[in-house]
Amino acid sequence: MSTEEVRRAGILERVGRGELKQVEAASLLGISYRQTKRLMKRYRKQGAEGLVHGNAGRQSRHAKPEAERKKALQLVREHYSGAPGERFGPTLAAEHLQQEHGIELDHETLRRWMLQAGLWSRERKSRTHRRRRPRKEHFGELLQMDGSFHDWLEKRAGRGCLINLVDDATGTTLAWFSEEETTWAVSDVLRAWVQKYGIPRAIYTDWKSVYHAPPDGEEQEQRLSQFGQMCNKLGIDLLAANSPQAKGRVERNHGTHQDRLIKKMRRLGIGSYEDANRYLLKSYLPEHNARFAIRPAQSSDFHDALGGDRDLDTIFCLECERVVSNDGVIRYANRLLQLQAGQVSAGATVLVQERRDGSLRLVRKGQALRWQEIETVPKRIEKRDGRRRPSITIPPNSHPWKRMRTVAPKAALWK
Repeated sequence: MSTEEVRRAGILERVGRGELKQVEAASLLGISYRQTKRLMKRYRKQGAEGLVHGNAGRQSRHAKPEAERKKALQLVREHYSGAPGERFGPTLAAEHLQQEHGIELDHETLRRWMLQAGLWSRERKSRTHRRRRPRKEHFGELLQMDGSFHDWLEKRAGRGCLINLVDDATGTTLAWFSEEETTWAVSDVLRAWVQKYGIPRAIYTDWKSVYHAPPDGEEQEQRLSQFGQMCNKLGIDLLAANSPQAKGRVERNHGTHQDRLIKKMRRLGIGSYEDANRYLLKSYLPEHNARFAIRPAQSSDFHDALGGDRDLDTIFCLECERVVSNDGVIRYANRLLQLQAGQVSAGATVLVQERRDGSLRLVRKGQALRWQEIETVPKRIEKRDGRRRPSITIPPNSHPWKRMRTVAPKAALWK
C-alpha cells in the first residue's frame, strides 16, 4: 500500500468507529462525497486491502514486449555503456537506437529500463562549493570598490551611481554619488579615502574597463587603465574579481544602502545628488560606520602614510604620451600646445597630465615643460632664392580638363 492509501484507511477507520461523518471524511480526503461512500463500502467488505488500486502490480496494457526490452538493453550494454563519464545517457541512447538499429523508444521508458538493469544511475554534477572567505585581519589590508546604479532619489531626480568603497576587515564605508562610474568618479572616492585614512595595500574590483583596461594589440598585452596608473603610483595592488560573490562585502553593502539610505533621503526630502552627497558626508556615513563597522581581528593599521612631499594632484590625474611635431606642437584633445624652443627636440615623447580641474601639465623625464596653447598651427614658408614658393592653383570642376574626364566616349554613347 502507498502512503496515501494507508492515510485513507486510517480516516475510513475513524468513520467506522463513529468519530467522523462521511461528509467530514470527504473533506479530509479531498474527494467527493459519492466517492467517499464507494470507498467506505469497499472498506467494510475487504478492509484496507480493498483500497489498493486494482491495477497495482499488474503490467500495463501499453507496455513494450519483454523481447524488445531485452534486445534494447543488450544493445545499450554492448554499444552505449561504460564508465560514468563515457556511457550514453537515456536520451542520447534512445536517439542512437532509433538511428542505428531501428528501435523506437521513448527516452523515459529507456531510462526506467536502464535504471532497473543498472546501466544508468541518477548521478548529478555537484556544484563547486563556495565557502565564504573570512575577513582580512587588518584595517587597510584590502578594500572592495564597486558602483551601484539605482534610482536612489525615487523619481525626484534621475538614475545615479553610488561609488562605494568598503574596508574588508572592518566594513568601514566611504561613498559618493556620481552620474556614471567614470575614472574621475572612482578616483575622487579613493582620493578622499587616502586623505582620511592613508594608502591601502590593495583594492578589489570587478573587470570593468574603468578599473582594468582590456588587452591591447595582437599579443593581448595587459595595460593599466588610468585608475590603475593612479593606484600604481601609490603602490596599491589592483585585484580583479571573477564573480560578484568574490567581492560580496561591497555587494551586500549596496543592499544595505538601497534600503536604509533611500528611505532616509525620502524622509528628508532630498531631491538632488548634490544635496545627497552633502548628506552622505555630514550625517549618513558617520552614522552608518558607527553602527555597522566592527573592530579588526588585529589592531595594526596597514595603511601607509601619505607623506607631505607627495602631490595628490600629480597622482590623481589622467596621463597619456604625445609625440612632439617638427614645429614643436603637441596635439591633445583637439588642443594645440606649443612648447617653448630649446626644451625638447622634434619626435620626442612628452607625458601630458590632465588634472581634476582640467588644467594640463607637460612632463619630460620628470621635468615640467613650458608651453602655451595656440589656436592654429604656424604655417611654414619655404623660400627659393629669396622668393616665396608659388602657390599651387587647383582648377575648378568646370575646367575643360576635368570635364573631359567625366564625359563618356562617343563609342560608348552609340551603344
